Amino acid sequence: MKTPLIVGIGGTTRPGSSSELAVRTALLAAERCGARTEHFGGDFLASLPHYAPENPDRTPAQHHLVAAVRAADGIVIGSPGYHGGVSGLVKNAIDLLEDLRDDERVYFDGRAVGLVVTASGWQACGTTLTALRNTVHAMRGWPTPLGVTLNSAQTRLFDAAGHCLDTTAAAQLDLLGEQVHTFAVRQGSPAAAGAVRAA
Repeated sequence: MKTPLIVGIGGTTRPGSSSELAVRTALLAAERCGARTEHFGGDFLASLPHYAPENPDRTPAQHHLVAAVRAADGIVIGSPGYHGGVSGLVKNAIDLLEDLRDDERVYFDGRAVGLVVTASGWQACGTTLTALRNTVHAMRGWPTPLGVTLNSAQTRLFDAAGHCLDTTAAAQLDLLGEQVHTFAVRQGSPAAAGAVRAA
């Protein structure tokens, strides 16, 4: 069985943002389970042009993101909660994945998607997580049972080295990464593939 690839998408224009570090923490947990990972953080996302469906031309960075998600066995998406919704930076990257519409495995089809939201308040955490789950459903993905919400107004979440300082948050992010890996492995097994075809 091949080593699963888990792709992370998330961050802000601020280097070392909580949402970027949260996605990275979940990916590290997936790596400890045996996955390969690739993370598209804030700097990368900020470099992407605005998605324009009428323009078929793509930059090398856009091609890279689409190719990585196309090859992914599982996905982790992290967004800050801006005014109760997904940030424009993250949504722009998700919109670009419309390029997967004609694939045999369209969008996120058949893949687990772990979701992480950081916000300065619980209300924005909840509404943004719901928005992300709705997007994943619309793109035929499977949101993991656990969705992680982190309230950055209550505590300092990460240190300068990117380590999660909150033990509860760290445990949740680890579990999220483990769940994405577990579903990726199960989906890749012959028994699971047969069950999906039969359904």
